[in-house]
Amino acid sequence: MMLGRRDLARGLVSVALAGASGAAVAQGASWPDHPPRWVVGYPPGGPSDTFARLIASFMGPRLGFNMVVENRPGGGAVLASETVARSMPDGYTLLHTDNGNLVYNPALYGKLPYDPDRDLTGVGFIGRFPLFLVVRPDSPVKTLADYIAASKQRAPTYGSPAVASPHHLAMEMLKRRAGFEATHVPYRGGPAAMQDLMSGTVESVLIDCATGIPFLRDGKARGLVVLSEARSAQAPDVPTAAELGIADAVAFGWQAMHAPTGTPEAAIARLNTELNAAMAAPEMLARVAGLGIETAPWTPAQLNSFVATENTQWRPLIRELGIRLDS
Repeated sequence: MMLGRRDLARGLVSVALAGASGAAVAQGASWPDHPPRWVVGYPPGGPSDTFARLIASFMGPRLGFNMVVENRPGGGAVLASETVARSMPDGYTLLHTDNGNLVYNPALYGKLPYDPDRDLTGVGFIGRFPLFLVVRPDSPVKTLADYIAASKQRAPTYGSPAVASPHHLAMEMLKRRAGFEATHVPYRGGPAAMQDLMSGTVESVLIDCATGIPFLRDGKARGLVVLSEARSAQAPDVPTAAELGIADAVAFGWQAMHAPTGTPEAAIARLNTELNAAMAAPEMLARVAGLGIETAPWTPAQLNSFVATENTQWRPLIRELGIRLDS
């Protein structure tokens, strides 16, 4: 699957195992000598947990040890992030990361027990999840132009999986780019938002591909716009914002793997190799492709560069919106 133009060119991954520092990995050959643990900041059974466990099941045999997926939910993944940030940087404690705990949290909380910019470094990229604005199939709103026109009379309601989720922030960004109003209705997860869309409780939902594609594919929802550089292969009838004349309206949810800063390069390189191999496994590719998820075999440096770019875009918007999760 090809990603878009902006910081998303696919390339061959070049991995160097020489030059590792730290006794824990010696010359790189001795790492790992026991199972690594991958800390997830959300409850079991959710999308992050599901993907972490699936990926770990592919990585374990290649590493020679089963990866332990440990759930530490709480406070926007703050607990999990602090746990990993303060752990020994030896390659054995890893963090499941996303827009929230890596990019948004410094703007959402006045004080954090960890600094993602300083305390964590990229290991590998899992994938990004295109975001769709959808309505019911029987809605009189047929296009985004209809939606914007209707908003001039009365702001429609839109659901998202949570306050300060990528979905919420993406819709707020789209509102500014396209010049319309809509009233946010936060839910506890995307499925709950889609259920209320089906029942008519909410008029629209900004949803990610993993949750929304099945509704679009089955004709249970109509997509008005996808906030990607290109149309989704799984929902080819849904236009991009750029096609509709709205510039710079690109947003995704995404997931990755990070480690404590100072983790030896040999351990990070090996983890990056095995994560990329897991994502390239035919069974994995078939699963993510069916949900419209886009993957790329990024190096740690490419992942760190991507996160830095995300920081410059989303933290100012959060502060402009005045969203706080610690007040």
